[in-house]
Amino acid sequence: MDIGLVGLGKMGGNMRTRMRNGGVTVVGYDRNPDVSDVASLEELVEQLPSPKVVWVMVPAGDITRSTVEQLIELLGEGDVIVDGGNSRWTDDEKHAALAADKGIGYVDCGVSGGVWGLDNGYALMAGGTAEDIAKVQPAFDALKPEGDSGFVHAGRVGAGHFSKMVHNGIEYAMMQAYAEGFELLEKVDMVDNVTEVFDSWREGTVVRSWLLDLLVKALEEDPGLSKVRGYAEDSGEGLWTVEAAIDNAVPMHTIAASLFARFTSRQEESPAMQAVAAMRQQFGGHAVKAAEEKGLDPAAPDHADPV
Repeated sequence: MDIGLVGLGKMGGNMRTRMRNGGVTVVGYDRNPDVSDVASLEELVEQLPSPKVVWVMVPAGDITRSTVEQLIELLGEGDVIVDGGNSRWTDDEKHAALAADKGIGYVDCGVSGGVWGLDNGYALMAGGTAEDIAKVQPAFDALKPEGDSGFVHAGRVGAGHFSKMVHNGIEYAMMQAYAEGFELLEKVDMVDNVTEVFDSWREGTVVRSWLLDLLVKALEEDPGLSKVRGYAEDSGEGLWTVEAAIDNAVPMHTIAASLFARFTSRQEESPAMQAVAAMRQQFGGHAVKAAEEKGLDPAAPDHADPV
């Protein structure tokens, strides 16, 4: 198979290598000329035999949208565009409609595996017609892990990214659970070696997972995680998962809580908790930490207050 690959960053560059190792001929384009095989999208398309398949692996949003629109102008009937980034599934539907006007197929593919995918393979969740999926299948086969699992034709266009979105929402919740367990184990003067406790869970327990393996690796490299700031971004999928749950009236307590925990991590001082502290001070005269340091006097309890 011949395929064009747009975007040769951490994920895209490794995917190019894995596909080539699997016998796929890859023509890669990136704005960085040091890693690019061609100088432009036009040259990439010219080098591909028909039907042409071009896989887009760039950041979601405006960059993906612009790249897809350029490819629609360059490709023709029977060709296929694959969006392998973290696009929202609603964008897939819009892009597929634009491509269909020129007879171009469209496949969305959620890709999981991160920097480890080169060696371990990538989990792939694809959406599109069976005909378009078949044109990309050799690339899917080269990218996925060995064995029967790791690739799924999830459904129509949008189904791949919708599946990856839910996958990432679940990932948020799993990471938060491990993180809260870590904090409790560290907080209580009971466990001698927290890293060894987590390591012991990696075999034979129901909570073992690759995420747990990675947490143990991080703890071995930095016991207590003193070198890491407690600030966690989200790439959008957790938020989109919760929004989809709201739209479909699906209770999603744990994933929603893990998303809000990431928002909390970005605050040096939580305004909400400042308000809680202020209310406790007002109704019960509870001490307010750091109030005196900021030039404020903690309110004295009003014993005449019936509360």
